[in-house]
Amino acid sequence: MLMTAFGGLMWLLFTAMLVLAVVALVMAVLYREDAYRAADKQNKGFWLIILGIAVAVNLFVPMLFLQLAGLVATIVFFVDVRPALKQVSGGGWGGRRRGSSSDGPYGPYNGGR
Repeated sequence: MLMTAFGGLMWLLFTAMLVLAVVALVMAVLYREDAYRAADKQNKGFWLIILGIAVAVNLFVPMLFLQLAGLVATIVFFVDVRPALKQVSGGGWGGRRRGSSSDGPYGPYNGGR
């Protein structure tokens, strides 16, 4: 029974690592190439390769050391690269900006001042 619970816990951890790597890869795809250059965070191709390898290792290679290396790369993307890209591209994926609720068709509404 204890081994079954441990196996279930390990499966849950490996699945979580895979999901995080896939989400990071999708986010890396959605940001524009010039955002990576403006944020001074390698280039888009570098992160796509690193995160793609992390996904592939989690899917096909049952070696804990490689899976942990992929997890480190995923965490670096989420903690360091993504906030810089978000700041450079205006807060949205790929540079889309959302206005405030008081924005009109020609800019922000200032209350008639």
